[in-house]
Amino acid sequence: MGESSRRWSAIQVAAVAAVAAFAHAALAQQTPPELPQASPNASVMQQVGLTKFTVTYSSPGVKGRTVWGELVPYDQLWRTGANLATQIEASRDFTFGGTKVPAGTYALYTIPGKSSWTVILNKNPNAGGTRGYDEKNDVARISVTPTQIPARERLAFLFSNTTEDSSRLDLEWDTLRVSMPIKVDTAQQATANIDKALADAWRPHFASARYLLDSGGDLKTALGYIDTSIAIKSTWWNNWVKAQILAKQGNQAEAVVAAEQAQKLGQGDEIYEGFFKDQIAKSIADWKKPS
Repeated sequence: MGESSRRWSAIQVAAVAAVAAFAHAALAQQTPPELPQASPNASVMQQVGLTKFTVTYSSPGVKGRTVWGELVPYDQLWRTGANLATQIEASRDFTFGGTKVPAGTYALYTIPGKSSWTVILNKNPNAGGTRGYDEKNDVARISVTPTQIPARERLAFLFSNTTEDSSRLDLEWDTLRVSMPIKVDTAQQATANIDKALADAWRPHFASARYLLDSGGDLKTALGYIDTSIAIKSTWWNNWVKAQILAKQGNQAEAVVAAEQAQKLGQGDEIYEGFFKDQIAKSIADWKKPS
């Protein structure tokens, strides 16, 4: 082969390589078309009293198949949907079919049977189907009886018969409905919220008084705020602020009384012991000195 032939052959090889590289780059930049999922993602949320429940799942279709006993075998663990295991999340403690369950996120598994189903809540919500399932992580197992419904093409979860302290989580697919009873203690939760709010009701007046004290505001108004705070709940915090207001008004005698009350109430409090104990003691000593 002559020199010109070899040069032409090298040019051809380079051209083919360039075309291949261009084609590869073009393919790499292509975005696959957006297509519908075989089992689309779905979720449903329900507020029951003060508790928020959210179920997240993948929704397969019947597509002309025999579902129960074939597509979903009887007496075998099922992820209760497609893809990953279905998840249920509860914002507060609840009762699932008679079993108390702490707030959190759980995998919802089932074992379908011809006449009865076992429904399972498992505390590993990221098991990824049934392969990562471990019975030791079960927090609830209940037995429910399926009922017949008009045909439903896609699996769906629904909340029904919801009241202030109960609901029913229904799984519906093909011609079956499986209902799971859920209860929450809304009255107890509301009472706890009320108690907490009332226990902290001293804080707004305390914060307002301290702001006026620190910013050089009206001390008479600040004293009114702090007296209201103490009337709601006497703490070392608000008694110490009162002492400082009184001292700033020139009333050292009453400032000492309020500061000594702060000392009494502050004993054992981590913040008082760590940051304010010495400061309050020094202030009392200073205020007791003769003018």
